[in-house]
Amino acid sequence: MKIDPDRELIEACHAAPPDGLEGPFRQVYEQYKDRVYNVCYRITGNPTDALDAAQETFGILFRKIAGFRFEAKFSSWVYRIAVNASIDLKRRASRRWLASLDHLRDTEEEGLDSGRLDLRDDAVEGPQAAASRHELEEEIQQAIGRLSEKMRAIIVLRYLEGLSYDEIAETLQISLGTVKSRLARAHQALDRELTPVLDRHYLG
Repeated sequence: MKIDPDRELIEACHAAPPDGLEGPFRQVYEQYKDRVYNVCYRITGNPTDALDAAQETFGILFRKIAGFRFEAKFSSWVYRIAVNASIDLKRRASRRWLASLDHLRDTEEEGLDSGRLDLRDDAVEGPQAAASRHELEEEIQQAIGRLSEKMRAIIVLRYLEGLSYDEIAETLQISLGTVKSRLARAHQALDRELTPVLDRHYLG
């Protein structure tokens, strides 16, 4: 069995008093903060939810790190927490959205002005090429967001985080065969979604 590259750092966390984000705990945070945020962003689909999910990820991580015993690779454990925190947040957001629709319907029936939620991107528009690239990135993210939660996690871990099949299996606690079949289905789904998008951008 390979030695976990994070083992020395995590053992330092085990030996340190849990007195906040200092010492080895700070090192863990600095080492993983960008990777955790990227996973959370790609699964939740927006920066606000990604920050919330990342915060929840580190909250869980630091509460449970004392019990981590290297039965899996530490990075796989971190990714698993981030994936689960992101999926849980999306589910909670879906329930809140349904509740808000009920409230909107009620206020409209009462003749009240419910207002509108402005979701426009207010960033300054750059040159045409940059704008086109930004649009393509958004459409790809939206396509990933339309995948099922399981396929979305597979795509994020494989292509955005660069995990091997074995690492994905360990992270998601599924078999290697399940990783391959789920990834194949995700490929098919994204191909259907993105072929017309890429044709539009590159073929005019």
